[in-house]
Formats: sequence, structure tokens, C-alpha cells
Amino acid sequence: MAFQGNPETGEPTDGFTREHHIRDIGKVRSLAADQDSAVTFFCGGSRNFSKFLDLFDSVFVLEVDLETLHRRLDERPDEEWGGKQEERNLIVRLHRTKEDISKDGVVINATEPLARVVDEIVHRSGK
Repeated sequence: MAFQGNPETGEPTDGFTREHHIRDIGKVRSLAADQDSAVTFFCGGSRNFSKFLDLFDSVFVLEVDLETLHRRLDERPDEEWGGKQEERNLIVRLHRTKEDISKDGVVINATEPLARVVDEIVHRSGK
């Protein structure tokens, strides 16, 4: 469902850049409209999220402090996103500015153990 494309037009682009990480809006709309499942969760971000947030009942923002963020990045293999210093610099800037985060999202403390984070999301989703 995610691909490299122009966030405004949805046209595919070559290469891999954070600025072109988008979702296929048609697929998102289709999955959101599917009533076969009681609940559907979408995870991760994209540069075109503002074009489909209105489809969701809730948006959850998983928030961690900078120390936790650095520790979790240190635990990743070097070839994963955040392994290069320039990527880490960007991640720290985005953490500070929150520019890629929905302003209407429900903030969840993601420093808690995974089971608690999941329980909090399920509880707040009303399911």
C-alpha cells in the first residue's frame, strides 16, 4: 500500500526518499470502507496522510522521549531506516518539531511495555 510517489499527485517516482513515501489513497479508502472486519488499524506514516485522515475514527500518535528514541534506533541494524547519521539527524529534528504528525492525534505513551501500549490503543479506540 505504501510506495514512492509525489504526495500531491500520487504519481510514482524513482528512488527512495522520505519525502516521497506515500500511501495509495484508493487502497486506503477501500480498506477503510470494508465492513467485513470490526476494526482495522493502519500503522506508519506517509507524506500524503492529510488526504485520507478523514476516513479514520481515531488517529493515535505513539510518542517517546528522546532517550528512548535513541536507544531504539541503536538497537536497529545499520541498514534499516535510522542507521545512517543523516537519517538520525532528521529523525531527531522531526521528533522535536513534530511536523510530520497529525495535530489531532491521540497521544499514546509508547515508552510503556508493548502490551500496555496495545491495551491503551484498543481501550481508546472503543473496541
